[in-house]
Amino acid sequence: MPLTADVAAQQVQERLRSLHRLIYDIEAERSRNEQCIDAILRAEKSTGSPSSADDSSGSSQQVSQLKSLYKSGLTAAEQEERLLRAALSRIYEIRAIKNERRIQARHAGNKETIGCGALMKLLLSAAQTLPLHVGRAGERAPPLCGAVPADAGHVARPGDAVAALVRVSDNEDNWILAEVVSWLPAQGKYEVDDIDEEQKNRHVLSKRRVVPLPLMRADPRTDEHALFPKGAVVMALYPQTTCFYRAVVNRLPASAADPYEVLFEDSSYADGYSPPERVAQRYVIAIKEGKGRAT
Repeated sequence: MPLTADVAAQQVQERLRSLHRLIYDIEAERSRNEQCIDAILRAEKSTGSPSSADDSSGSSQQVSQLKSLYKSGLTAAEQEERLLRAALSRIYEIRAIKNERRIQARHAGNKETIGCGALMKLLLSAAQTLPLHVGRAGERAPPLCGAVPADAGHVARPGDAVAALVRVSDNEDNWILAEVVSWLPAQGKYEVDDIDEEQKNRHVLSKRRVVPLPLMRADPRTDEHALFPKGAVVMALYPQTTCFYRAVVNRLPASAADPYEVLFEDSSYADGYSPPERVAQRYVIAIKEGKGRAT
């Protein structure tokens, strides 16, 4: 059933109201947590004082009180985490609703022509606002988080961004940034649109010529395993273009907001590589054969 503009607007407003309430709840919970932390610090200081060490009965009581405070602090932290995850869920739902409306408009032929400069800004914004994986203790990053590949049976959904290997001349293929229009199960192929709307090209490609882009960013502090290591050969989106080329990872992101630093293969330089370029996690993917080169 199509998602009309009125229904989409209503759904977005409902989630914004829920998000507004959650933000107030988070702030209140955080204030309580700060008070709990202050109480814990005071109790720790009191427990470690010389006078408390001389009084064994008092010391035992203080330790018991400290354990109780630790338990309360843990419960409060878990509640704050639940509220934060609920808020993130509302944000992701709003993103999904807006994306669904955009896809429907695109399929209806209401495609807005975007200039090159505006397109580059949109691609940068899409990379910067890509959801961040925030796992629980011991949880590993899921497929399509950072450098983690998709599952073997993964099928990209309409609207998903992908790298697509397309024919640009009789004897040359290039990896371009594209968007999935549909999956054709009978043929085992994707229908994709070139992200550069000035090209107005639609392609039907086999699954092996399509690589899904990450759906989430990896945080180097908690999920370093979900990043490409230094020296890895990858495909990366060349700055200010919509084409992917071979590159070598020169430096990993230091934080979730940071890009990779990569060296593109380029025969016009003496050592065969371009100067370092910064490329967002969203646009750095596993190497595939049949690539073009930066020129």
